[in-house]
Amino acid sequence: MFIKSASKKFTIKNIVTLNIYTKEQYILKSNIFSKLQSFTHNRLNFITSYMSTKDMINTKVYISRTVAEEDILDCIDTKAYEELGLDEASSYVISSMEVFSDGEEREFQLFVVETEVLNKYFEEIEEKTKFIDLITPAPLLFKSLFTHEILTSVGVQGFIYFTRKDAFVTFYKEGEYLYSKSMEYSLNSIYNKYCALIGEKVDEEDFYSLLVTEGLNTTKLEYQEDLMKIFADILIAINDIMVYTKRVFNLTDINHLYIGSVLGTIVGLEVYSQNYLQVVSSSLTFDYAIKTDMDDIDQLHYLMLLNTYDYLEDEEEQVNLTIYPRPPSFMNRSSGQVISLTLIALFLSLIMPFFYLFGAYSNDSENFFLKTQDDQLTIEANKYRGILGRKKEVIKDLDEKTNIRLNRYNMNTQVLTEIYDKKVNYQLKSEILYLISEELNQFDLKIDNLEIKNNTIWISMIGDSERQLTELIKYISDKYFKDIHFIDIQKINKDVVNKQYKGLLKMELK
Repeated sequence: MFIKSASKKFTIKNIVTLNIYTKEQYILKSNIFSKLQSFTHNRLNFITSYMSTKDMINTKVYISRTVAEEDILDCIDTKAYEELGLDEASSYVISSMEVFSDGEEREFQLFVVETEVLNKYFEEIEEKTKFIDLITPAPLLFKSLFTHEILTSVGVQGFIYFTRKDAFVTFYKEGEYLYSKSMEYSLNSIYNKYCALIGEKVDEEDFYSLLVTEGLNTTKLEYQEDLMKIFADILIAINDIMVYTKRVFNLTDINHLYIGSVLGTIVGLEVYSQNYLQVVSSSLTFDYAIKTDMDDIDQLHYLMLLNTYDYLEDEEEQVNLTIYPRPPSFMNRSSGQVISLTLIALFLSLIMPFFYLFGAYSNDSENFFLKTQDDQLTIEANKYRGILGRKKEVIKDLDEKTNIRLNRYNMNTQVLTEIYDKKVNYQLKSEILYLISEELNQFDLKIDNLEIKNNTIWISMIGDSERQLTELIKYISDKYFKDIHFIDIQKINKDVVNKQYKGLLKMELK
């Protein structure tokens, strides 16, 4: 399967992990992680390695937040030379990563290595491969254990690792790199100290085999006593580093220690460590879910592989000490661009005469085609003009018929409306008059005269008191308010002869 890098600059098919100190290399090919016998140049290979802690300088620098982003790298370089006292005459590779904090200044972890040291280790390999994509500081390899969720990012965790020529302790807090320190107790150093203690030289490979088969649990007393003494000194050194780390970084506890070596697990060391340091200790071996045909692969090779996945995902977040980048593609090289431009110019100089000749023939052909097409379209257009004319005549005739029927419909609608109005309104007036006559009897009133005009009714009433008339109006208004738009007594007169009241009631029906 091909993999695109995050920067989209190149495509890879295989990942090669290189331990420059042991000269061991492995390749992930077709999802199988296996030993690589020799290096050859292959642009589809991604080559990754690491730089030992003892071969580089690691420190932290602080830069004001007022410094512009484009000036950060220059400021970091200046700080590195000033605070680390680097030799101005020497060349260095300085790589950094920001430690995110909310302080007044920005914090950066610096990893510095001399160019001469890089060349000493990698120059011979680079001559064969033509590039080395990624060189990671050894302490940062353990970051991949957290990004790939092999370990949980909770608390403070330490990693102790022994290689042939180096041994180092690294601490992570909440899954983020905190501090690392190289120790003098490399596997070679342990071997030499053991030989010095017993006063004779033993076979080196037999000694290393003893560490991973019996280790501190050996039943051979002549080995065990001296080994216990050497590893007691190692644990004292580790304890001093732990005390320093907790004090400087204000830590209350270190929650877990993971111990490993390039040889494999040193038998009994994690138990000895836990008893001596009073910190939970485990062997630095994990299930990486990577298919392999080998059983004894150094853990750092797995970590380099995981670290490469992270780099391909986002190379801006990774520290890279390489000075051997892969060459740009042919079109991105200056020579490639010159050759390409020359070929393009030559091609254009040859093609221009043919282009003009072809253009002339092309124009004639196009003109003939367009004229033929125009004649056909004219015939088609005349055909559709005739069809449209006939359709317009049909539409005109239909419009006339529609207007006749619409007028007839409007006349019929008007007649029906008048019939409905007379029928409904007549019934309403008759009903209202009947009901009101009943109310007049209820209030002991008599009708003197009645007149109806449109929806207005005038009733002349006679009663014994003015109160009878006003109460009638109120009663009718309350009872028939849905049917009556307006009701009132126009005038009330008293007949002095018979002492009766006469009033003219006006009602407007809705």
